[in-house]
Amino acid sequence: MLTGCSAGGAANTDDAKSGQDSRGPITYVQGKDNSNVVRPLIEKWNAAHPDEKVTFKEQSDQADQQHDDLVQHFQAKDENYDVVDVDVVWTAEFAAKSWLTPLTGSMAIDTSKLLPSTVKTATYNDTLYAAPQTSDGGLLYYRKDLVKTPPTTWDEMMQDCDIAKQAGIGCYAGQFAKYEGLTVNASEAINGGGGSILGKDGAPDVDTTAAKAGLQNLVDAFKDGNIPAEAITYQEEQGRTAFEDGKLLFLRNWPYVYNLAKTDGSSKVKDTFGIAPLPGKDGVGASTLGGHNAAISVYSKHKATAHDFLEFLISNDTQKFFATQGSLAPVVGDLYTDSELTSKLPYLPTLLKSIESAEPRPVTPFYPAVTKAIQDNSYAALKGSKSVDEAVKDMQAALQSATSSGN
Repeated sequence: MLTGCSAGGAANTDDAKSGQDSRGPITYVQGKDNSNVVRPLIEKWNAAHPDEKVTFKEQSDQADQQHDDLVQHFQAKDENYDVVDVDVVWTAEFAAKSWLTPLTGSMAIDTSKLLPSTVKTATYNDTLYAAPQTSDGGLLYYRKDLVKTPPTTWDEMMQDCDIAKQAGIGCYAGQFAKYEGLTVNASEAINGGGGSILGKDGAPDVDTTAAKAGLQNLVDAFKDGNIPAEAITYQEEQGRTAFEDGKLLFLRNWPYVYNLAKTDGSSKVKDTFGIAPLPGKDGVGASTLGGHNAAISVYSKHKATAHDFLEFLISNDTQKFFATQGSLAPVVGDLYTDSELTSKLPYLPTLLKSIESAEPRPVTPFYPAVTKAIQDNSYAALKGSKSVDEAVKDMQAALQSATSSGN
């Protein structure tokens, strides 16, 4: 784990302490509510708290734009961004800049029922800075009408691509456009091939034979057409749409796709798809641990209300709603064996397996520079403008530069 401090734009401790006893209207900021889970929850909260109503500020569906929007409002000390939804990899960056209220003292929340991996993503320098809100692990969606048994290794999946060719459809896609999703997919390829981005000591360790082999799997699949050429532009939604249109045999995506693929009127696969863990080198692959945390801005004037809203988000009822309405992975461990939930969402045991085998992305205040190093070089390899050897060597150098200087 990489830690450190970051200069510039930081709040002071007085900001974090002010308003901790104050109640009143607050604003909740989150990315696009594709599955319509946020609005119903806020309506429920507002009905019960008429004097502490929550207003929903909806961002775009682009993770990079969400990040930059939050940074701009934190730098402006905007007190209207009370509770903010942060990708798990942003927690360290924002905490290091003192933009998030530590959840200690009167701001503390009970994390005993939460998955330990989710609590870790919300912790920086041994202090909890956010409430785990949803977890996430990559899943393999597959056409069970065409493939009776899902592949358990990458090589098996590539062999199944002959079935896709016979059916006249694409074989496999993930998220390969140059954005955060590529960091996720490249990390999964590298980790699933037996390599790693960072060593156990937290230092960059990607320039290895195993890491090269993992990235080479993606490059080769693009070259031979097992990954369709157009997938180089895919983010989550483009891949989901292609799969729902019946144009893909396999899709790597997040759990939210399950509910939409089952219920969208335009989905051609609602009764013909299955789910499985991501395939790796010798068995279950290493999903990237995803998810989001809810944090209280140090500039919020009504932190007592914000704190109670965090507790509302991690309550069992809210977590069940996230799961049933949006196919979002709960952070409450017991829900993965809840009979009511598993009858509605049979993928939950598979998802728990994915989360338990997941690898986190680097925890560092310098994450924007780290993810840029992964994206730039992975994308160059996929496009063929760099060999895998060159891409991995350049990635190693860029990671070392990013984590040593914070640039």
